[in-house]
Amino acid sequence: MNRKEIIENLKAKGVIFQDENNAYIDETVTIGEGTVVEPNVRIRGNTVIGKNCVVGFCSDIVDCEIADDVNIKHSVLTESKIGAGTTVGPFCYVRPKCVVGENVKLGDFVEIKNANIGDGTKLSHLTYVGDADVGKKINFGCGTVVVNYDGKNKHRTVIEDGAFIGCNTNLVAPVRVGENAFTAAGSTITDDVPAENLAIARARQVNKSGWERPKKIEK
Repeated sequence: MNRKEIIENLKAKGVIFQDENNAYIDETVTIGEGTVVEPNVRIRGNTVIGKNCVVGFCSDIVDCEIADDVNIKHSVLTESKIGAGTTVGPFCYVRPKCVVGENVKLGDFVEIKNANIGDGTKLSHLTYVGDADVGKKINFGCGTVVVNYDGKNKHRTVIEDGAFIGCNTNLVAPVRVGENAFTAAGSTITDDVPAENLAIARARQVNKSGWERPKKIEK
């Protein structure tokens, strides 16, 4: 079956193409009724996409299972599962072996790999989560990094339901953040954080009075 025949077959099943001349879809792909495919999209392998989704401009999807009502914006997804009502992107990278729950937000410049993400969790921007088991209704602040690689081996991180991960937190695996625990912005977490605790791991601020800016040396 050629590209045009594949698209005509999907249109007959209720798939909506904004620009069918710029959609590249394998014959092995299944897409549900009411799903909108925007221009310059590539969907490959054994991908299954549910009903009433949006596959946004310039997205690339390979061997994924995507449930109903998922909105994907300018993102790359590979060998993963995405739950119903989840939003992905813009500019998100879902690497292999991810299982993402329902009503999750994977925002701009977020990368996940070999991670389980629970229902209602939000990774809104500039975050890396690799080799992790993440619970439900967790908020990740901007700039969070799961530090999963020690130079030789990968280690897992566990974050339990309701935790709040402050901006620019480094979670050095293996580590566990307990239920409803908080990490303070700018912390590097190397030890487990018990449930309901606030973890602060950063140097104290020192203000130097009388300090002068360096002067440019004229050559």
